[in-house]
Amino acid sequence: MSHKAAEESRNDRRLRAEQAARASGRRRRLRIIIGAVGALALVAVVTVMMLTSRPESSDAIRTAPDFTLTDTAGNPHTLAQHRGENVLLYFSEGAGCQSCIVQMGEIEKQADALAQEDVTVLPIVMNTREQITADMAANGVTTPFLLDDGTVSETYGTLGKGMHAGLPGHSFVLIDKQGQQRWYGEYPSMWLAPQDLLDQVRSKLGA
Repeated sequence: MSHKAAEESRNDRRLRAEQAARASGRRRRLRIIIGAVGALALVAVVTVMMLTSRPESSDAIRTAPDFTLTDTAGNPHTLAQHRGENVLLYFSEGAGCQSCIVQMGEIEKQADALAQEDVTVLPIVMNTREQITADMAANGVTTPFLLDDGTVSETYGTLGKGMHAGLPGHSFVLIDKQGQQRWYGEYPSMWLAPQDLLDQVRSKLGA
């Protein structure tokens, strides 16, 4: 090979090496950019999840809308018949939502403390009797659930607050002895510690 040919060959190899290095650099930068975008997207998703799972609360006072619902034991209930008692409505997704049923079981364990505050708990679900009683039995829950066709859940503003647009969220409504709504609490995390619930009840009724 002539000196000139050898020199051209070296130049070609150097050029290819430089091109390969530039291509590798571009790929590396692209991976970094993609990684950064992915990380930002993950942060955005986590942030949205945190924001949407934050509890909402309202102390706005209004006359609680009356309703008539039948419970899983076949007994009719109206809000009016509980006048003279404090009433805690517990709306949830009900059947198929394990945390919802467990929440009711934990509320039952607070029966004595709630009785001291003269509070009657009325859990409300949009399920059939067969659906919710199966979950009640599986979890040892005995408090009858009121069966709603969606009318009461919508009236109290709970629909679409959970994971499903057509079902209630994890909601609590506290109504005093005069029939005045004193507190609304929404918990997208699908849980409220029983002691925190008691604290809310005591603070709102004592206000």
